[in-house]
Amino acid sequence: MLAAFVPIWALTAVGYAAGRSKVLGPAAVDVLGRFVFFVAMPAALLNTLTRQPIGGPAGKAVAAFSIATLVIGGAGFCAARWVFKRPLAEQTIAGMACGYVNAGNLGIPVMVQVLGNAGFIAVVLLIQTSILTPLILGTLDVAQSEHATGRWRRLLTVPLRSPVMLACLAGVVLGAAHVHLPRLAGDAVALLGNAAVPSALVALGLSLVPRQDNDGEARRPVEVALAVLLKSLLQPLLCFVLARLVFGLTGPALVAAVLCAALPTAQNTFVFARAYAVDGTFARDVIVASTGLSMATLTIAATLLL
Repeated sequence: MLAAFVPIWALTAVGYAAGRSKVLGPAAVDVLGRFVFFVAMPAALLNTLTRQPIGGPAGKAVAAFSIATLVIGGAGFCAARWVFKRPLAEQTIAGMACGYVNAGNLGIPVMVQVLGNAGFIAVVLLIQTSILTPLILGTLDVAQSEHATGRWRRLLTVPLRSPVMLACLAGVVLGAAHVHLPRLAGDAVALLGNAAVPSALVALGLSLVPRQDNDGEARRPVEVALAVLLKSLLQPLLCFVLARLVFGLTGPALVAAVLCAALPTAQNTFVFARAYAVDGTFARDVIVASTGLSMATLTIAATLLL
């Protein structure tokens, strides 16, 4: 099983090395990230879901993952509120840091390498894009209510403006109806989708290179450590307990749920924090630490469950 993760960590290391050497230029992480999000990832999801429709015990696995996400994200939110006495916007980012997984840049490569398809991670992306993202942005808007009025229209249309969301919906509908894309179009989509995994991993490595733009924000090591503990260890453990003991899952469904829960914090946590003038250093530290730890936790989880 270790062999399945070697290409993942190797390509991430390539991205990190490229970022450290600046061989791709200062805008590489942004340009490649946009290519993955707006072009390659939607193509990969559309290709996967039309060829391999979602079915079987996926519903129970999604339930186990979703419950674990809400519980752990809620724990992070409550800790920021009552233990660390942070304002509402920072509470929201803390909850997101603890529960919102990197389903795109790392989730898709992991699912493809370990289980052979990205069907389950597509459902996770649907949930995060259509439910969690509007909820998080809505709470951040409430925290900055003086400018919230003009944002609600954009907030309500977030899912419809997401290429990942649209690709997932189209793939689910076409797959359920057993409708395949015309051959030439399908081949083009498949070829473009093949770029998603290596591009996403290189983009992930690029994003891990430290930047000198923290604007004097103070480090918060205790809060970061707690968030990483909740995200990287307790979320997959809780998901395993729910999936195995409550829902009785075994095999690929169990593996998919636990591996998704073991994914590190999504880069969108930092993006949202900066967009709403919230402490970006905390979000970035959690992302980097949880991503580094996931190299061990994902490998161990897959080895024990398969």
